Amino acid sequence: MSTPEWEGTVVKKYRALLDGANLYRRMRIRLDDGRTVTVRVDRATWKALSVGDAVINTAEGGLRRA
Repeated sequence: MSTPEWEGTVVKKYRALLDGANLYRRMRIRLDDGRTVTVRVDRATWKALSVGDAVINTAEGGLRRA
């Protein structure tokens, strides 16, 4: 399954212990067309990006700073 490519801006960062044992890090991204998506990210990506950063999601599924 391939991931679509898109560009957007980080509008919110949050994390939660949804199952009581594992910490899940998520970011809400506002796409260039106005829609918003929520993506789960790893710790390195979480630490590297801040609210307001422009990001690109590649076809390989990697979220990175634009």
